[in-house]
Amino acid sequence: IWLDIEKMTHVDLTAGEIVDAIRGQNVQVAAGVIGQPPIGQTGDFQLNVTTQGRLITENEFADIIIKRGSDGRVTRLRDVARIELGAQDYSRLSYLDGKKAIAVLVYQRPGTNAVETAEQVKKTMRDLSGEFPEGIGYEIAYNPTDYVEESIQEVIVTLFLTTVFVVLTVFIFLHGWRPTIIPVIAIPISLIGTFAIMQFLGVTLNTLSLFGLVLAIGIVVDDAIVVVENVERLIAEGLSPRDATHQAMDEVGSALIATTLVLIAVFVPTVFVPGISGQFYQQFALTISISTAISTFVSLTLSPALCAMLLRPKDAVKNRFGRAIDLSFGWFFRLFNQVFDRSSSLYAGVVRRLVNKSAFAFVVYGALLVCTGISFGLVPTGFIPDQDQGYIIVAINLPDGAALSRTDSVTRRVAEIGKEIDGVAHAVGIAGLSGATFTISPNAAVTFLPLEDAKERAARGRGVQQIAAELRERVASINEAQVLIIPPPPIRGIGRGGGFKMYVQDRSGAGIDTLNRVTQDMLAKSNAQAGLAQVFTNLHMNVPQVYADVDRTKAQMLDVPVSNVFDALQIYLGSQYVNDFNFLGRTYRVTAQAEPEFRDDADDILKLRTRSARGATVSLGSLVNVKRIAGPDRLVRFNLFPAADLNGSTVPGFSTGQSLETMESLAQQNLPPGFGYEWTELAFQERQEGNTIVYLFPLAVLFVFLALAAQYESWLLPLAIILIVPLCLLFALVGIWFRGMDNNVLTQIGFIVLIGLACKNAILIVEFAKAEEDAGKDRFEAAVTACRLRLRPILMTAFSFILGVVPLLVATGAGFEMRRVLGTAVFSGMLGVTLCGLFLTPVFYVALRRFSRISASKVAGSAKSETPQ
Repeated sequence: IWLDIEKMTHVDLTAGEIVDAIRGQNVQVAAGVIGQPPIGQTGDFQLNVTTQGRLITENEFADIIIKRGSDGRVTRLRDVARIELGAQDYSRLSYLDGKKAIAVLVYQRPGTNAVETAEQVKKTMRDLSGEFPEGIGYEIAYNPTDYVEESIQEVIVTLFLTTVFVVLTVFIFLHGWRPTIIPVIAIPISLIGTFAIMQFLGVTLNTLSLFGLVLAIGIVVDDAIVVVENVERLIAEGLSPRDATHQAMDEVGSALIATTLVLIAVFVPTVFVPGISGQFYQQFALTISISTAISTFVSLTLSPALCAMLLRPKDAVKNRFGRAIDLSFGWFFRLFNQVFDRSSSLYAGVVRRLVNKSAFAFVVYGALLVCTGISFGLVPTGFIPDQDQGYIIVAINLPDGAALSRTDSVTRRVAEIGKEIDGVAHAVGIAGLSGATFTISPNAAVTFLPLEDAKERAARGRGVQQIAAELRERVASINEAQVLIIPPPPIRGIGRGGGFKMYVQDRSGAGIDTLNRVTQDMLAKSNAQAGLAQVFTNLHMNVPQVYADVDRTKAQMLDVPVSNVFDALQIYLGSQYVNDFNFLGRTYRVTAQAEPEFRDDADDILKLRTRSARGATVSLGSLVNVKRIAGPDRLVRFNLFPAADLNGSTVPGFSTGQSLETMESLAQQNLPPGFGYEWTELAFQERQEGNTIVYLFPLAVLFVFLALAAQYESWLLPLAIILIVPLCLLFALVGIWFRGMDNNVLTQIGFIVLIGLACKNAILIVEFAKAEEDAGKDRFEAAVTACRLRLRPILMTAFSFILGVVPLLVATGAGFEMRRVLGTAVFSGMLGVTLCGLFLTPVFYVALRRFSRISASKVAGSAKSETPQ
């Protein structure tokens, strides 16, 4: 309802009287019932009484009688106002690719499945579009679940490639289809079993759980490889397949159980990790633990049975398929065995020298430990890698007080520029919505730029960084506004955009002016830092405002209630909510406001009119003094304190951890007494995680040690296995540093996985060396023999995992950033710790067994001396 002030003045009406009239004649009525008990005599019928209370059409509202004159003439609403079916809110203007549109932002409810929600939205829009008027359509310009589905598809492709690499590795080492098929069978059984248990537990299949399965593929074949290799070796020594299987299980059964306990125990501390990082850890822990447990069960039951059934001596008569394999690959297998046998002999010789000169080995080990500590300082820290999620956010800020029409013009220009850039699919502009705070603001706007398919853009070298750089360069020509390129948040739902967000807090009540001065000082100094980019604040102290100073004394003298003055201001200028009306089966608001020409200048306030208690019409010009001032448009409190935000992003080559440390250092150096700071959104999560690995890694090692101590009933023997573990950190960090990545939550998940894998290799040597020593060999010869005989299964299990993560190492497509980080950490870590473990584990074993013998001798000597003669 658009009020015409001139017409209202002519008939002596005020805004409050019109609103009261509408409320009095547009009401919800329950008229009652005729014949409803109790009544004096029994009637034959009960009849509901109906009448029209709430109005429906524009004409019905136009016919509302606002005033009746003494001469009987009536004034209707149409005489003083324009009535129309309009929008509830005119504070935003939306466009899609330059055409007018209504932007509908759909948010997923917590606990629901994103992909299923998106499908329901698509179905709902398809159904609704059938009833759209001619010329009206819809388009889903950006669907974040497309990125999720593409990421999952890429991980599924990675799963397939990983399986291929693992199968090839096993085939090369075992030289035949019969021994190859036995460990390969463990892959589908373990994966299907994992899916079934996850379904039973109500866990959804997502990107993180699929990452865990990629790593699990290289792990689930390990136990079966150990079984098959040992059976093959015993068959080559002359045993029948059945007897070889029995003896092999006696030799390696306890080692299989020990390795499984280690891999499960290593994830136990992750249950206690809080926050977002805990969700990451637990997804991996669940998938890897379940698949490993199932694969161990398979290796202890199905694999031995298949070995007894399928394996044959080398000189046994082969079928046509076996002969074809020999004919095709026999030359390669013979060459491989020759090289491997020579390498094995050379390796045994080096180990023999090392165990006899263990001091040198321990010096090297100590140096590597020092390098591990140094590497933590060299590799920058982060939380979650920035990802190409298929869209870019552009935040537009015009000068304080700028009208929506000016903002709309700049928004159209930014959208037009964005649409012209190669790789951009659509441009969605919303003028009046701040891209930094996602609050309504007439001088702010946001433009979303959904991008084309990631693989198609990658083929043209148009990654999100390249597109953002070009966009940043082109929008620099817009002088009317500050245009910021904001990356999307790495995790949807945590923050409105990527980068960091800090709040500067006034904890001493110094006042908004002091808070602004401190914030501006922090802003200037942070923008001067080399690693930070586009640092800005949403605290604006000079927003033009109009202050209506009501002369309350004069209002009392003229008998005008101050509330009448406020009602007039709110109705004429503030779009007053009156009540509701029904339309097309729904309830909508009735609002009243002055026509645009009566509220486009501050002096128009003086022309407004209200009513005194005596019934006289009083102009607000006689009661209100209009002043033009400047001040903050909004005041923010964060955790109860007045606060101002500082938002920024990180330049390429600078990690988020370094950015947060830089901002914290600036805050500690420059914030005066009585002021503090707090992080929020993703930066808060990163700081909450802190140095999780500092306590998580030792706890994981402790749980592994306890599991091994219970398995071997010894406190010393597990140390021979555990001592190699810290080196996996060194080589993982070297790989991360070499590829220019940071130490983030995915890297740290790789550390935890590497603990279990490093222990698995060491267990194979220690377990066999102990058995050899128990059989009568000295500790030196036992260690060398164990290394020589266990070299093949160790290399097989290690390389099946290392080659299995190569698809992660060179990942492309949606979500490749996370896959590459994880793949780099586990690839380099496993490669390094395998090579070091082959040489250092026997040294640890010999030294600790020697220490154990000396300790036992001293205890025995003390007991003997205490025995009475």
